[in-house]
Amino acid sequence: QVQLVESGGGLVQPGGSLRLSCAASGRTLSLYSMGWYRQAPGKQRELVASIATFATGSKTDYADSVKGRFTISRDNAKNTMYLQMNSLKPEDTAVYYCNVRGTADWGQGTQVTVSS
Repeated sequence: QVQLVESGGGLVQPGGSLRLSCAASGRTLSLYSMGWYRQAPGKQRELVASIATFATGSKTDYADSVKGRFTISRDNAKNTMYLQMNSLKPEDTAVYYCNVRGTADWGQGTQVTVSS
């Protein structure tokens, strides 16, 4: 049984930073492309960052809205994926989810609120 557990969300002021974690069991994350998605109230879920399989070099990609501010990474030994978020803006407020791309494996989400 696959389980993804996100953590690290919270309330932060504009310009602040947070690091989200996605701990996995039941799948070896390095074998899969992974993604961080977010969904703001009244909006569709969107992909913000992705990381390719370890075997293909773990290439990363970002939505234009977060490029240069967010960094996706993966610790293969811990079977955990991260999203380092810097220079946060109010428009980054959303529930953030991790996903094994191409599967129905999703975490429960973690709330990120950027507000003064």
